[in-house]
Amino acid sequence: MNSVIASSAFRRAWPMKKNDLKRMLNANRQQYSCFTSQSKATGHMALILGKPGGGKGTISGKILKDFPMFQHLSSGDILRHHVREETAVGMEAKKYMDEGTLVPDDVMIKLVVEDALKIIESGESLMLDGFPRTRDQASSLEESLNVDLVINLDIPTETIVERLSDRWIHAPSGRVYSYSYKPPQTEGIDDETGEALVQRDDDKPESIRKRLDLYDEATAPLIDFYSAKGVLETFKGTKSDVIYVSVKEWLDKKIA
Repeated sequence: MNSVIASSAFRRAWPMKKNDLKRMLNANRQQYSCFTSQSKATGHMALILGKPGGGKGTISGKILKDFPMFQHLSSGDILRHHVREETAVGMEAKKYMDEGTLVPDDVMIKLVVEDALKIIESGESLMLDGFPRTRDQASSLEESLNVDLVINLDIPTETIVERLSDRWIHAPSGRVYSYSYKPPQTEGIDDETGEALVQRDDDKPESIRKRLDLYDEATAPLIDFYSAKGVLETFKGTKSDVIYVSVKEWLDKKIA
């Protein structure tokens, strides 16, 4: 249950009030000021932005393979690790999880910065996944960590809807079929049991479009933030293998 709440907390974290955010930024600045200049002078800090189902995981995997200097850090994994290890910030986050409430921005930032600094200060580069998700989070994160590479994957909504909505499952076993690349032998029928396949509500086109609209609404200010900083590059297309050619060329130039 805690892991589910934790994951939801990262996905749906509320933006902070301005006064609370200012106090948190001042605290972060004091706490990490001795590290900031060093972290900005060592490894790269990369983010990948992209709609759910837009191939972000595929592109990330290719980057990690071709650019082994990057370590992958997931915000959800960070939270679960700190709760499991019962660190001070992990226990602070757990209080909210146990109450069934959202983990606040300031706690999330403590979690991310603590683990990210260890990687950056070692001279390695970091690819951060799942955070930040709002402009306020990005601004506060910037007080402690210098994000210098942002990849924005711009995949047409209808391409994603088509990709995700052709997924059907055999509910009792959890077997997943996709009519585009792993279809059942008989349409609508599980290969092993002969029972009917069903489509989850989340995989229905109308549900997918709603999620994508929410993503666009939340992420547009984040894109503007990193564009203004001059570190964001947008890659458009419908096929991950084709898009990645351009992503790799861009990273080669930036990291060289």
